[in-house]
Amino acid sequence: MGALLVNIDVPDAAAAERFYVEAFGLTPNRRFGTSGVELFGWPSPVYLLEKPVGSIGAADQPRDYTRHWCPVHLDVVVDDIEAALARAVAAGARPETEVRTEAWGAIVTLADPFGHGICLIQFLNRGYDEIAVRA
Repeated sequence: MGALLVNIDVPDAAAAERFYVEAFGLTPNRRFGTSGVELFGWPSPVYLLEKPVGSIGAADQPRDYTRHWCPVHLDVVVDDIEAALARAVAAGARPETEVRTEAWGAIVTLADPFGHGICLIQFLNRGYDEIAVRA
């Protein structure tokens, strides 16, 4: 198997770059004209790809960057969930829940300015091992 690349469609690549750099401390690595940027700082590179509102996405559906449901989202693991949440909100994220604590850690859900779902997670104790059993 090869690497995992994270591609995020956005209506404005420059605005998205500002958000992901400010909210999560990612670093621009390479640019692809004015419509794409590669960001480093997570285990997988993140590619922000400018795709205009109304352009055709998957299954012939026009892109819409209002908050939407998607079965795929980003979980960002952080050391301090309250500080990470404050940083993300200051950069333009919209919180959707309060921080809640589970046996494995704390979690809060939010949306980036482009409608994509993101969870901030702070593992506690043994993380997911607190609830996991071997398959």
